[in-house]
Amino acid sequence: MWEEPDQPTSTFVWQKKLEKHGLKNLSRKELEALNRRKQQENMIELEKLKKRRQEREHARQQHEDDMCLMQRSKEAAQFDEWQRQEECFHLEQAKLRSKIRIQDGRAKPIDLLAQYISEKSLEESIEMQMHEPYHYLNGLGLDDFEDLLADIRVYNELEKCQNADYWSDLTIIVEDELQKLRKAEAEKQRMAPGRREGIHQSVAKDVTQIFKGKSSSQLEELKRKIEDKIASPQDGLDIGYWESLLSQLKAHMARARLRDRHQENLRNKLELLKQEQEMNIKKEELDEQEAGPSGAGPSRKDEPVDETSRDSSSHSGNEQVKDEENAENDLLHECFELYLKGGYEPKLFSEKDLDPSVELTTEEKVEEDLDQLRQKVLGINQEDDTLSKDELILRKEAKRGMNDDEAEFSVESRVDSQVYLWSDKYRPRKPRYFNRVHTGFEWNKYNQTHYDMDNPPPKIVQGYKFNIFYPDLINKNTTPQYFLTPCADNPDFATLRFHAGPPYEDIAFKIVNREWEFSYKRGFRCQFHNNIFQLWFHFKRYRYRR
Repeated sequence: MWEEPDQPTSTFVWQKKLEKHGLKNLSRKELEALNRRKQQENMIELEKLKKRRQEREHARQQHEDDMCLMQRSKEAAQFDEWQRQEECFHLEQAKLRSKIRIQDGRAKPIDLLAQYISEKSLEESIEMQMHEPYHYLNGLGLDDFEDLLADIRVYNELEKCQNADYWSDLTIIVEDELQKLRKAEAEKQRMAPGRREGIHQSVAKDVTQIFKGKSSSQLEELKRKIEDKIASPQDGLDIGYWESLLSQLKAHMARARLRDRHQENLRNKLELLKQEQEMNIKKEELDEQEAGPSGAGPSRKDEPVDETSRDSSSHSGNEQVKDEENAENDLLHECFELYLKGGYEPKLFSEKDLDPSVELTTEEKVEEDLDQLRQKVLGINQEDDTLSKDELILRKEAKRGMNDDEAEFSVESRVDSQVYLWSDKYRPRKPRYFNRVHTGFEWNKYNQTHYDMDNPPPKIVQGYKFNIFYPDLINKNTTPQYFLTPCADNPDFATLRFHAGPPYEDIAFKIVNREWEFSYKRGFRCQFHNNIFQLWFHFKRYRYRR
């Protein structure tokens, strides 16, 4: 049991512990001093532990901050890369759109201006850079110039100011033309312009004539003189005139810089052409030299050859080639003379001597016709023996998506004899076609009662798909038409007639006369695309109601 000390307020002393550590004989003061020293040591140790913990926390926080900063820098670099790729993508898309518009013949001014500075092959660049770029601005209207300004800003941003001088000069020229058009529009509406022009119309042409034909350095000198005159005004000096002259001078200077750039480009292209021609000439000379020793033999291969002998050998080689060409021409002339003397048939004609109505053929066409005749004899491709390559492609396109519920339909109806005004110019012919009829079961109340899936009802016509081929249509801008006429002898059927124009005759088909479904969601299609006139339709389905 626990024995309480005699005096409750006295300090407890652990005698057993003191005996174990050999401190039993120490006085109370010494024990208190020893305890105080231990407490101080413990406090120092606690301070050290606290300091180490703070250092670890600080190091961990520093590491987290460094990792966060590194992650942010990686994300920023990745974002910059994504932004650069996106800008490159938009630039490539803009160039691709320009290329497509140029190929389709619907190019915008910005397409031609961007094509002028694009990196292309030698032939294409020469073709595109035959004229100064500001010539593409001729004939544009007010809205066209405003759209062009916006397009120039977009291209300049996408290219990261790669051709900043070029686009800056074009911007100055476009703004000048835009200002002229706005002034002309204001004068046309009898409205005063927004600011004083400073130059009368009677002398405007003379001012333009002064600027015309001057180089960029001469215009720069003229600009400096005008600025000096404005900076030091004299009595009677018309400041408005000189300021307006200076504003017009900027546009002429931009044109002059573009003109100098154009001349420099033409000189570079000329140098490239000369280098290419020199390379071709050297290549031909090397080929002739390689062919010359092979024909002469290897007897003089090891002998030293000086410059004069090399020149004489090349000259003799050129003379030998000319002699061979003359010999070939003489042989051909002799053959022609023998042919004329022998009176062979058929006679040799030139294309100028032939009648324009005579149809000329080529060896490839003759070989193709013979191949088709051989296939017809052997029984190969009998179905498509009379179809051309274009018609086979159109037929393949029309067969696409055909399922088991559709069958080929070719029930033609007789068309009344017609006289075409263009028959004396073009030979009338019937168009090719590939038509499909869509059949299926109609599960009305009667059929549901008397039939099932094992014993289905008879199929009925549910729609048609007409594909008429017009590959040689003269006027492709006119869409072919169709006309539906009920049959007089049987109202359950109708005649569907198609009309396109020269050189095709009208063609008609006998179909079921029911009400059509004209909704595109129900499969209706009426279009003329890729030389195929497509008319697809289904019949309306009527639901029985009590």
